Amino acid sequence: MPESTDTPHHRHLEHARAQVIELLSRQAIERDLLSRSENRKSDVVAQLVVRQHQAALAQRLMRFHPADIAFVLENLAPEAREMAWALVRGERRGAVLLEASDNVRRSLVESMAPEEISAVMRTLDSDDIADLVSSLPDEQRAAVLEHVDRADQAEVRSVLSFPEDSVGAMMDLDFIAVREDASLEAVQRLLRRKKPLPPHTNELIVVDRNNSLRGVLPLDRLLLEEPEDEVSKVMLPEPTFFYTDDRDRDAVDAFEKYDLISAPVVNLHRQVVGRITVDAVIDEINERAQSEGLRQVGLSEDDEDLFTSPVTSARKRWPWVALNLLTAFVASRVIDAFEPVIAQLVALATLMPIVASIGGNTGNQTMALVIRGLSLNQMGPQQLRKMLLREVLIAGINGTVWGSALGGVTFLLYHDWKLAGVIGSAMLLELLLAATAGLLIPVLLQRFGRDPIMGSSVMLTATTDSMGFFIFLGLASLILIP
Repeated sequence: MPESTDTPHHRHLEHARAQVIELLSRQAIERDLLSRSENRKSDVVAQLVVRQHQAALAQRLMRFHPADIAFVLENLAPEAREMAWALVRGERRGAVLLEASDNVRRSLVESMAPEEISAVMRTLDSDDIADLVSSLPDEQRAAVLEHVDRADQAEVRSVLSFPEDSVGAMMDLDFIAVREDASLEAVQRLLRRKKPLPPHTNELIVVDRNNSLRGVLPLDRLLLEEPEDEVSKVMLPEPTFFYTDDRDRDAVDAFEKYDLISAPVVNLHRQVVGRITVDAVIDEINERAQSEGLRQVGLSEDDEDLFTSPVTSARKRWPWVALNLLTAFVASRVIDAFEPVIAQLVALATLMPIVASIGGNTGNQTMALVIRGLSLNQMGPQQLRKMLLREVLIAGINGTVWGSALGGVTFLLYHDWKLAGVIGSAMLLELLLAATAGLLIPVLLQRFGRDPIMGSSVMLTATTDSMGFFIFLGLASLILIP
């Protein structure tokens, strides 16, 4: 019997969700019975049972991590989600909102007053408050900011002033800075007074009197070196750091490349204003992967909520359905142009879908490599030429090998050498075309200021289908039809 692929953590979350749903279902049934009952005594008993189930559910939610509560809420229907949200304690609501997806977060706060939203944020750090505020609708954002504590307002507004895709927008404002002329013993005393340390603190940021970055002090050096030594003697003088206006994509690449846990963030005057931590980078990687996966098939983040109105979701997909319909119509016109050829040789109708489908697969493989290269800034003119030559060569090899194999199978089926030669040649040309289109389409979309992910697959499918049919039927009309 094969082993289950579910991890213990995943099974725990699924079990927790099932328990919450069961408690909510019982509560809904009891409320329905209570509304129909006319017996006062039974009403009192039913109310006590409802309160008992509410207390059990609230107690169950108290034992969950905020991320697990967010997972459960995302998997509940809107009515059940509101019932469960009402039982989450106020001091934990901010952390739960921070973990929830944007769509679910908006659904939870849309019925809350600005002062209620700001109240649940009081337990959060300034950068986390900024994350939540930035995801709120425009009409709520300003009202919520007015109710945020004055001590946090300046820092929140500072983070919100940075572009969404910049390092400044994702930096953490909670960090420890020490002077370069301090002794290690003095730094240790400072940490004892400050405890607990900010999360993901593996090094302290070293600054001068003007708060300018001088280096970083790893915690292992702080503990192992002589207490009398000055910070400047044991620090790392050339750390990896980022400016607030650097792209968040560059920071993610650096964390992946250098295995960083945290890194200082400075302004244009190289004064330290924050730091980036590995948890923010992981969140950014996951968010980017989910977003790119949705955009590649023409979906948006709104489609993440499985309980969004079907009518609303259907309307958002209309443009893509219409575009696919248009490309399919173009392909059908290509086939219609060769209708006399197909009528004379029916075998063409059974073989032509093979060429188009193989071309689409090859083009998608090339396109995935190109989009990855574009996202990593690896697609300069020289790299593009090398990649085009490489992909065309790969397509040529595959087209020759598998085109010959397909031609052999075709001959065994139809006993026609000319037909076998036509489909083998068509497959070779189609793979060469697909590789070229898979490279050029995302590059051209980016050059014209468009998202190379969104729409690339549709344009590629239209190209490989239409040209696949044209190549195959065109060769057939030239060679097979007298």
